[in-house]
Amino acid sequence: MGIFKQRKNKKYSYQPRYYKGEGSPFELKHKFDEYRKTVAPPKGIKAKLNQAVDDYKYNPDQNANRRVLIIIGILILIFLVIIEFDLSIFFKG
Repeated sequence: MGIFKQRKNKKYSYQPRYYKGEGSPFELKHKFDEYRKTVAPPKGIKAKLNQAVDDYKYNPDQNANRRVLIIIGILILIFLVIIEFDLSIFFKG
């Protein structure tokens, strides 16, 4: 049916007459694209999840990993409070 598939752009092999530079003059590229792993053609959800896990595992900044875990923990705690989960089962008393 194609509801979730993205349409690919058409590519033409037009070459400008007076352009002597390297590469395509029409290529729009961000200055950090060569350092990013996430800039790629569209892929499935499994490949995106695997890429995110790999980025998280091999991140040289371990403080960022710890910060992400703390944020996830706080969000889970807020969710449990919202659904009125009995948090007393985690504490002795």
